[in-house]
Amino acid sequence: MRVFLIVLDSFGIGEAPDAAAFGDEGANTLAAVAAHPNFDCPQMTRLGLFHIDGTGRTPFSAPRGSFARLQEVSAGKDTTVGHWEIAGLRSEQPLPTFSNGFPQEFLDEFSRRTGRSVLCNLPYSGTKALDDYGEEALKTGAWIVYTSADSVFQLAANEDYIPLEELYAACETAREMLTGPLGVGRVIARPFVGEKAGGFTRTAHRHDYSIDPLGKTMLTALQNAGKDVISVGKIADIFNGVGITKSCHAPTNAEGMAAALELQKQPFDGLCFVNLVEFDSAYGHRRDVPGYAAALTEFDRFLEKFLPGMEENDVLMITADHGCDPAFTKTTDHTREYVPWLITGAGVKNGVNLGTRTGFDTIAATVCEALGVPADFAAGSVWGKVKN
Repeated sequence: MRVFLIVLDSFGIGEAPDAAAFGDEGANTLAAVAAHPNFDCPQMTRLGLFHIDGTGRTPFSAPRGSFARLQEVSAGKDTTVGHWEIAGLRSEQPLPTFSNGFPQEFLDEFSRRTGRSVLCNLPYSGTKALDDYGEEALKTGAWIVYTSADSVFQLAANEDYIPLEELYAACETAREMLTGPLGVGRVIARPFVGEKAGGFTRTAHRHDYSIDPLGKTMLTALQNAGKDVISVGKIADIFNGVGITKSCHAPTNAEGMAAALELQKQPFDGLCFVNLVEFDSAYGHRRDVPGYAAALTEFDRFLEKFLPGMEENDVLMITADHGCDPAFTKTTDHTREYVPWLITGAGVKNGVNLGTRTGFDTIAATVCEALGVPADFAAGSVWGKVKN
């Protein structure tokens, strides 16, 4: 049996009950993009997207699958805790964030070890950091260090002047140093090119360095049971490779979807876990409503190819890890939202509304039960409700 679990990174469907605690009242990624003329998603509509609680749009009359609205319980709204919860691990304590930048003592030691000074060291939009500090970085050879509302240490360098190998090695150094109270969820290499402000652009050579999951996940449960656990995109980075049996590098949505189509042709027994990052990185954080809507339409066209290729024992699940409403202008950070969960396949009932469920880990429990692997996750499985 094969389960394909695709995460549309940041595709929230409306503010969560605790959105106010995160400053995200009124956020609704789905509403923002579905109202744009670039949004044309008949496949997801047929799978039941607008049958989900609270989506507020006329649904398709006969959905081809089961569906639910999921509420995150972890203390955070970032990529790491969202994916960990999808995989069965709830984070009761938030990973550390640095609203005033990282401690000077840490930066001094980091500079000593890497041989370069540091610029910025503030919460910043990545593209704005390049405009504001990119020229000085070229003159001085310094790193650009910045963070966000997420638990991240981001290190930017112009790859035409600082080799990627040096940038990656510096990120590995930072990862070794950032432990305990400084233990951020991810260290992210952010290479860019260009010569002056307004002309700097990021390249596709980003790399994430995560901490190991702080508990058991469905990935290790499946691996220990002898199942295949194939990651596509940044999944392997998010879990630091723990529980992954094979990984496929895919830095763009297009490459991620192409990898999923290729893996569909290959025999395996277990889970194919896909992250499509550009909904978040290229459109959500950039507050690009037209681009986000067009990217969802592109994904829907992918479904036109993927769905007919599903085998009798295949299950497809589509979900998200948090929101990033491109119309929410208060910040450019993620937004605390419910996420969709669409489930389809020959062995899945049509039209089962699972309602609103607490815990993204409902997915982990359901995946494990579907694949016949014992697991004990807090949310519990709904496989018995949706299987034919």
